[in-house]
Amino acid sequence: MSYKYYFLVIIKKLWATVTDIIPIIVVIVFFQTVVIKQPFPQVGEILFGIVFVVVGLMLFIEGLEMGLFPIGELMAYALAKKGSLFWLMIFSFLLGFSTTIAEPALIAVAKKASVISSEAGLIDNNQKTMDTYALGLRLTVAFSVGLAIVIGVMRILKGWPLHYLIIGGYILVMLMTMIAPKEIIGLAYDAGGITTSTITVPLVTALGVGLATVIKGRSPLLDGFGLIAFASLLPMIFVMIYGLFWF
Repeated sequence: MSYKYYFLVIIKKLWATVTDIIPIIVVIVFFQTVVIKQPFPQVGEILFGIVFVVVGLMLFIEGLEMGLFPIGELMAYALAKKGSLFWLMIFSFLLGFSTTIAEPALIAVAKKASVISSEAGLIDNNQKTMDTYALGLRLTVAFSVGLAIVIGVMRILKGWPLHYLIIGGYILVMLMTMIAPKEIIGLAYDAGGITTSTITVPLVTALGVGLATVIKGRSPLLDGFGLIAFASLLPMIFVMIYGLFWF
């Protein structure tokens, strides 16, 4: 294929990314110029940063489509065909754990939570305690996501109704909210959203769809999705339990 073809493909993908972020830009420009009525500081740096965002998002989406989605589906397919439930469960847990522990959003929130907690006097105001608290928070969330993926995979294998598990899970969330320290509740609820970010979602979704595709009697549309719901649900419960030990 000619260079012209690849150039047109890149331009098309860049334009698609631009159209995705236009609403964000419109909102920011409107409030800055109409509501706040102030000029943009460092316009050159802002425009340069927007270019980086567009190129970065395009490359990220392309990487997901080329790499993470296919490898997640292929590994799920291979493990299911191998017929080893043990290794499928180990893979599911480690996939959820490893993608979450490396999640940039979780790292940032855990670090910020340790600083705020130390300033509020909930934990000792020294770097070692803050680092321990932040690491413990990350490990707790990562473990809960790993466990959630295992439960989600078992649901696909056994054909359990998704809504029963989700309703039961949120009943547990409400019960934990009643006994957990109030200082940890907001953080626990945020932890559920942190896990649905850039690294975890593509691989976990690919795992679910891949399993539902290869297992006889399962529908990729009906059974392949829902793992992310578990990945959001369990961290709320586990972080509140974590708070019981700290506060």
